[in-house]
Amino acid sequence: MGDTTRRRRRVAPYVSLGVGLVMVGLFAVFLLVEPSRDSAETALLDRAAPAVTGEYADGTQFELARRRGSWVVLNFFTSTCIPCRNEHPELVAFVEGQRALGIDGVEFYTIVQNDDPGAVEAFFDEFGGDWPVVYDIDFSFQNGFGVAQVPETWIIDANGIVRGRIISEVSAEFLATSIQTLRERL
Repeated sequence: MGDTTRRRRRVAPYVSLGVGLVMVGLFAVFLLVEPSRDSAETALLDRAAPAVTGEYADGTQFELARRRGSWVVLNFFTSTCIPCRNEHPELVAFVEGQRALGIDGVEFYTIVQNDDPGAVEAFFDEFGGDWPVVYDIDFSFQNGFGVAQVPETWIIDANGIVRGRIISEVSAEFLATSIQTLRERL
């Protein structure tokens, strides 16, 4: 046997021991570390929604404060956002379900952040959805609600109080159930 082979045989146990110790250490860290407590909590929960404004595609103004008297759902969106595309069929189903409730249904608005109106229109033409689309022209919504990434969905009660925030894709069932639970709680 050559010197190289003998050295490898002497080093191999130390390498194996080192890898084993690292594995044990990682295992211990995973057992001892507390799970993440990240949530959708925000200082806006249970407080008045920001007095924000935006524009419809035709240039007319949208004022959130004028929606008092109705439950409102705001869904922040861009046409290039993959999770937004994934949740869109669920939003279509949610809006249809809310419309079937008549006056007990919520008002639903898409809030467009930093996107081309032509791209947004093409998106809705292709994937459906006939609810109001509001453009956040002056970043009033983005800054007022502190939205950094899309999709993000906010629930506002009939008194204009923020009741919920969802910072991921939503399903029609989850959104409808969340709103019903909030209504029953109040």
